[in-house]
Amino acid sequence: MNAIKETHFNFEGQTAFYKGKVRDVYTIKDKYLVMVVSDRISAFDVVLPEPIPYKGQVLNQIAAKFLKATSDIVPNWVINIPDPSVTIGRICEPFKVEMVIRGYLAGHAAREYAAGKRTLCGVTLPEGLKENDKLPEPIITPTTKAAIGHDEDISREDILAKGIVSKQDYEQLEAYTRALFARGTEIAAAQGLILVDTKYEFGKVDGTIYLIDEIHTPDSSRYFYSEGYEERQQHGEQQKQLSKEFVRRWLIENGFQGKDGQTVPEMTPEKVESISERYIELYERITGEKFVKPEGDNVLNRVEGAIKSALATL
Repeated sequence: MNAIKETHFNFEGQTAFYKGKVRDVYTIKDKYLVMVVSDRISAFDVVLPEPIPYKGQVLNQIAAKFLKATSDIVPNWVINIPDPSVTIGRICEPFKVEMVIRGYLAGHAAREYAAGKRTLCGVTLPEGLKENDKLPEPIITPTTKAAIGHDEDISREDILAKGIVSKQDYEQLEAYTRALFARGTEIAAAQGLILVDTKYEFGKVDGTIYLIDEIHTPDSSRYFYSEGYEERQQHGEQQKQLSKEFVRRWLIENGFQGKDGQTVPEMTPEKVESISERYIELYERITGEKFVKPEGDNVLNRVEGAIKSALATL
């Protein structure tokens, strides 16, 4: 199957290249970023050996849709999307915090709560909550962006006390985060989904704050299905999720959690195809649109050509 595992392009004006877990990022003239969202897939901080066809396109197109749908709230970094797997945008100086917002007690927050903590990132949580309950109101639980290792929880007070972000900028980031989450919640509800929690990253250029990176994708967000949510909560059942949790579950069931000495289970062509189909299903459910596979066999030639054409117009 035709998938983007890695790229080795060389563009005119290219000044840097960075290979992330999933994305290949080319810097052009120290002014623009070309982000190729590959079909690599990671779980437990490990890149799995086989790429998943169309996964990159799914994430890139979901992010593009939501960035466009929120551009009236906050300007974003995107300049052009010349190919389904590529986004070109302006380089911003990123803020050193990620703005995580939670409408429900799920994931990391639920684990902390179950361990007895009632304060998360400086926010006090009420007693008597159980996993996946709706919170009285959405809470912002920022994390520091770690260059190496895992991100760490941090409170608003610590961010300001340490001067990580100025008070004026931080208040603006909070306002943008709440407005973006409200819009994302509306869009999800129209698709029969609940936006449980998500994260936003922001940067600044020429004194203006921009929304950067992907938003509201199944890799950066957690979604529940609205139908049956209340009944599942009442009966103490797990919520039906729309995220890449199904990949993690398959790995755990086959003895892999990214720990030393563990081996990734065999990714047969059938398993790769089934994961690809699930990502396409995620796309169609989240966007309400039919997924369109690009034409042509040579995916790398297509991507390279689209980028070169777009760069020529900058």
